[in-house]
Amino acid sequence: MTGRSADNGQCRIYNLGFANVIKSRNGIIPAGEREENIACDLNDFSWMDRIDASNGAVLYAAGVFHYFNTQQIRNMVMAMADKFPGGRLVFDTVGKFGRDVLMKGTLQNMGMTNDISEYFYVSDAKDLEGWSDKVKLVSRKSYMQGYYKLDDLNIKGIHRFMAKLCDVLAKMYINRMEFSQR
Repeated sequence: MTGRSADNGQCRIYNLGFANVIKSRNGIIPAGEREENIACDLNDFSWMDRIDASNGAVLYAAGVFHYFNTQQIRNMVMAMADKFPGGRLVFDTVGKFGRDVLMKGTLQNMGMTNDISEYFYVSDAKDLEGWSDKVKLVSRKSYMQGYYKLDDLNIKGIHRFMAKLCDVLAKMYINRMEFSQR
């Protein structure tokens, strides 16, 4: 849904996921006019060949990177930087505490491994910097505060407090990287 909410009426939107996820998505949220649902394994970078980035690329990975290890994410980001020069990548991260507490429960509920020690987390922005001279971290915003304007009078004080607390304890962020031109 992120692609649709950011659509300016000219975007090409690609939704990526495993075959079973795309099959479910097609049944619930069919692809729109300028949209394509692509069944793939994100670690097989051939999916990038299906993306038309001739007018630029903004890639969103919302709630995705948590299910991969750090080296897989780094490899994927480097491949994106090579394939989509001048593009942007927006993704969310949690810190070690967020991974160990929040993600562990989520992964266990999904029947995934109890050993989460290799799963991707970012406790400090420096963990993302220096991956390559093709990639630059340009923005980092608190997760909950990045999605919601917490000063909205319709948001109760307790919810504001809980959102800020989660952002601080779990080190939840929305990150934006830019890929250099060739």
